[in-house]
Amino acid sequence: MRTLLIIIGCLSFFHVQSQQDLTYYLPSSVTYSADIPTPKEVIGHEVGEWHVSHDKLIKYMETLANTSDRITIKEHGRTFENRPILSLTVTSAKNHQILEKIRVEHLKLSDPNKSTTMDTENMPLVVYLGYSVHGNEPSGSNASLLVAYHLAAAQGDEIDELLNNTIIILDPSINPDGLNRFASWVNSTRNTNPVPDGNDIEHDEDWPGGRTNHYWFDLNRDWLPAQLPESQARLTNYHNWKPNILTDHHEMGTNNTFFFQPGIPSRNNPLTPQKNYDLTGEIAKYHAKAFDKIGSLYYSKESFDDFYYGKGSTYPDINGSVGILFEQARVEGHVQESDNGIITFPFAVRNHFTASLSTLEAGTNLRVDMLNYQRKFYKSAMTESSNDTDKAYVIGSNDQHRLDAFLTMIERHEINFSPITKNINAGGKSFKKESSYIIPLGQPQYRLIKSIFERRTSFQDSLFYDVSAWNLGLAFGLDHTALTGKQFQPSLSGATKKVDKTTGLAKSDYAYTLDWSQYYSHKAMNMLHTKGIITKVALEAFEDNNRTYPRGTILIPVGIQKQSSEQIHGVLKTIQKLCDVPMYSLKSGYTSGFNLGSPQFALVRPQKILLLVGDGVNSYDAGEVRHLIDYRMSMPMSSVNISTFNRANISKYNTIIMVDGNYGSLKADKVKNWVQSGGNIIAMKRAAKWLKDKGINTASFKKNAKDSTNRQFAYNDRNKIRGAQAIGGSIFEAKLDLTHPIGFGYSQDNISVFRRGTLFMKKGRNPYVNPLVYTENPLQAGYISDENLKLIKSSAVINVSHFGSGRVISFADNPNFRAFWYGTNRLFLNSLYFAQIIDKGRTR
Repeated sequence: MRTLLIIIGCLSFFHVQSQQDLTYYLPSSVTYSADIPTPKEVIGHEVGEWHVSHDKLIKYMETLANTSDRITIKEHGRTFENRPILSLTVTSAKNHQILEKIRVEHLKLSDPNKSTTMDTENMPLVVYLGYSVHGNEPSGSNASLLVAYHLAAAQGDEIDELLNNTIIILDPSINPDGLNRFASWVNSTRNTNPVPDGNDIEHDEDWPGGRTNHYWFDLNRDWLPAQLPESQARLTNYHNWKPNILTDHHEMGTNNTFFFQPGIPSRNNPLTPQKNYDLTGEIAKYHAKAFDKIGSLYYSKESFDDFYYGKGSTYPDINGSVGILFEQARVEGHVQESDNGIITFPFAVRNHFTASLSTLEAGTNLRVDMLNYQRKFYKSAMTESSNDTDKAYVIGSNDQHRLDAFLTMIERHEINFSPITKNINAGGKSFKKESSYIIPLGQPQYRLIKSIFERRTSFQDSLFYDVSAWNLGLAFGLDHTALTGKQFQPSLSGATKKVDKTTGLAKSDYAYTLDWSQYYSHKAMNMLHTKGIITKVALEAFEDNNRTYPRGTILIPVGIQKQSSEQIHGVLKTIQKLCDVPMYSLKSGYTSGFNLGSPQFALVRPQKILLLVGDGVNSYDAGEVRHLIDYRMSMPMSSVNISTFNRANISKYNTIIMVDGNYGSLKADKVKNWVQSGGNIIAMKRAAKWLKDKGINTASFKKNAKDSTNRQFAYNDRNKIRGAQAIGGSIFEAKLDLTHPIGFGYSQDNISVFRRGTLFMKKGRNPYVNPLVYTENPLQAGYISDENLKLIKSSAVINVSHFGSGRVISFADNPNFRAFWYGTNRLFLNSLYFAQIIDKGRTR
């Protein structure tokens, strides 16, 4: 009985500790206006008692905006799940009356032609507080309730000084869809008496978890590529104000404490000025003081880094601001055991609230320094650009879709560009004025432009928190090169224009063709199939009426269709307009090279795709496939859990996609029988290795590099030595067989491939099974150890295996990385459509 009472007492203690009123969070020295509603009065529970859902979070923020003259609220966009992406602007009522004037004046600091005359002594600072980019790191968004309440309701000289001298942009939820997914999970699994056991279901959310957005993307990697609506809306808001400080509130492992930047100094990006890191260190002193006061453990300078500019805490660093990362030990529910004792959700929320206030205090005291730094950042960028031997980048492509996507992306970062006025030959490439643009380096975003095109291969540190390379010209598969002072002339820049590559489509009673070189040609193909139109692909080039149609051209014969020629013409005109792809009319089948009835045209069958998902599957890679196929290409696809697959009838599918992951629970015999019967599998990384181990794939893999010298290493260096063998994200050159169906639509055989991981695929003995192979000197940008560089040289990127009547196409890497690796998307999409036409005799 005594033991039972102790257990009941402990559980009651946890229950009490997981519920705290406002006095637990708020500074005792501050009084609050009774006219401002507390969070509980609006959302129905104390902060931290339950995980706030996104709708309740927004409801409270809207209530404050309607109640307080210190707050306005604005929607910047919508998520994939149609949730509002919004932010609060918080400042004094007086500042609100002249807010637009303040904003315009503040933006002049980033304009070197105007900033010199600005009086920073009398300008407000701009601080951006951003919470919970990872939905299952929710203590940040829950803390935003307290921050907003404090800023709206606090009274006294201190808050008046803060609001008079600061414009605060408060972003309560950077990832609305993920936050709501996770809140639903933990609230639905929460017991009346919260359970601290880490094995409890509350602390073990279902796949794919709440970290990511709707399509399972990590939004904290998308600030630079900006491929997702959340990021695009946020960038608009960011550049609308160009804040001086941006905070990025996260969670980390449960057994940690609280981290704030600076990060590891040896991993700083050298393009970021040293003054940025100095200011970060000054701000850190305010965090330390605040955490000392409440007794929370913390650390700095030992984890994380400021290298990749695509994260929330580093993107500001290349934009004249100071980004600050906060990482709180994760509770994963309401209360949880840890090496530091029992931690509660309110405790985690309080730490983020405390860090928010210490940031604002630092901003108040360092205001003039921060404003002067922003001005100097852009002025020094112009000085550096004038001293740079390179004066511009020129970029072009015959694929207008990929080129437009790139230009749209850099425009979001306020990078100036324009069409070239004449043809250019530079860097061994030819740039046509109809399809090329010039990006001058003599502009305020000089450093960001250098980062976008950088090909760094040597580093101070061999460990990286994220990728070590992200050249976006290579990622988008675009021709690009730097122009030196002798090559660059201001007259090369022309007026902005859009190139229309579509044609007026004349009616034909015989046949049409679809150009396969454009990014959205695959989308057009699917639309044709949806309308029941039969398509074929040219395996060799042919000519008609002085026009050459290359391999991969899609043929749409009119006479074999069920629809009338008038109906077909109408469908094609609609598709051409929707997909912005060139189509052409052919009046006769008597074409040059070979005729349209030739066996050199192979039937392309409609796709019925199954994507394997669930426990063990890499949710990021799976989400990238979903986004590409469903969102971009508008192709139907079934995402099927492995457990469902094992008992389902899969005969209706003709393609299975297996991204990187652990497939130990997948029924191998079922997969084997399906492939033998004519199904095709597209497999990536460990999925390809699993198929090999199960005898379904003929691809073979190399062993990882090992030290054969039997050297002794210091125990303290173990993580550095292991980490140095990792490939966290680098770019490599590979050679593509343009005659292979997987290469259809490409015009150049050099392909830039993004790689993460050390699973290397051997070249097959048969010379036809590897349409894409790494070159002898493959490293283009990023870090790789000497041992792994030897392994990757001349290894295979793609392997095609025949198994019975089916095929397995294996990728050693992920061709759809983070939605911005446009240059290799085509390899993946071609594998879907053309797997069945790959000649078996050439791939044994």
